Amino acid sequence: MPPIPGSGLAKGLAVTLRTMTKKTVTEQYPDVQPELPPRTRGVIGLFEENCTVCMLCARECPDWCIYIDSHKETVPAAAPGGRERSRNVLDRFAIDFSLCMYCGICIEVCPFDALFWSPEFEYAETDIRELTHERDKLRDWMWTVPAPPALDPAAEEPKELAAARKAAEKLAAAQEAPAAPGPASGPAPEGDA
Repeated sequence: MPPIPGSGLAKGLAVTLRTMTKKTVTEQYPDVQPELPPRTRGVIGLFEENCTVCMLCARECPDWCIYIDSHKETVPAAAPGGRERSRNVLDRFAIDFSLCMYCGICIEVCPFDALFWSPEFEYAETDIRELTHERDKLRDWMWTVPAPPALDPAAEEPKELAAARKAAEKLAAAQEAPAAPGPASGPAPEGDA
């Protein structure tokens, strides 16, 4: 049986009318900020105090979009007779977000927890050269990083904490136990023989 002429148009108009009567799900973005999931990958925040300039993040980055410059500084001895130490001081830490693919490898490999995901996403620029953000901007984004989620109370205790707790309990038990009586110390008294 051939289709009735105009049936496609009627189906299309029926879909349009059904959609017009439903509440819209469009969020009016500039006026209303979106509700972001807790683990949103926006930008990378830098906690500069934890950075030791180990360069792991820059070396592991598949896009080579992290730029780090530093210099060595001599720290005087902490105690008299001690030796001077040298440490790296961060001069520049920049991320080129026009190259970054938001893989998170730099955050994962950082052994000192200096890099974090920030849910900040409003950093668009009109010029691509302005997407390289320096450490002052990365530090500002650090304060938008949400607190980590609470631990599950039913979770198993980590092995490291369990071992440390057992060692502390053993040490406390050894200190509380009374000293067992043993042989008298010192020379034995001389008697009349």
